Amino acid sequence: MTTFLFTRHGETTWNREGRLQGWAPTALTDRGHEQARSLAAHLAADYDVDRVLASDLRRAKQTASHVADAVGSDPTLEPAWRERDFGRFQGLPNAAVFENHDRLSISRAGRDAVDARPESGESLRELHDRVRARWAAVRDESGPDETVVVVCHGGPLSLLVGAVDGRDIVDAVVDGEQDNCALNEVRVANGTATLVAENRTDFLDAPPA
Repeated sequence: MTTFLFTRHGETTWNREGRLQGWAPTALTDRGHEQARSLAAHLAADYDVDRVLASDLRRAKQTASHVADAVGSDPTLEPAWRERDFGRFQGLPNAAVFENHDRLSISRAGRDAVDARPESGESLRELHDRVRARWAAVRDESGPDETVVVVCHGGPLSLLVGAVDGRDIVDAVVDGEQDNCALNEVRVANGTATLVAENRTDFLDAPPA
């Protein structure tokens, strides 16, 4: 059985401000580093990690660095795990973008939003296909007894976890909340992937009051 541990990066300032990060080189806040250290300690204590993969965006690299220090495995950085490219909307308030551009909003455009592409960005379907392709390749290249950590972003995680659980793209986005440094565990045995934990945060320190 191969174990895959998918996790989101720690908190950034843009997370706090509700801004679309996309491919921006946003950094972790102090709280984000604390979350990443808690995640790393949990992974080191509860799993025998063989490999660490991560998005090559700054916030994911910083989170993966904490994990690597704890489990003793340098991260392999891969652009395939990046967040959705929001193009010219990058850095704008999340709520305003989806309120002002109906075609991008699942709540307004429904399934048509899956194929809507922000100017100079990518659609949800393109993100879905990118992440699913890398996931298939990682499954094929991983040994039957390996434990692999993947540090990436909320968008890819929602789609990937949703796919493993049998959700379509719309349901995966609507139902797939991913908190900072949340942990998702997927086990693969005899070619079948099973979701055994989703959006776990019980190992993180309590947030400040």
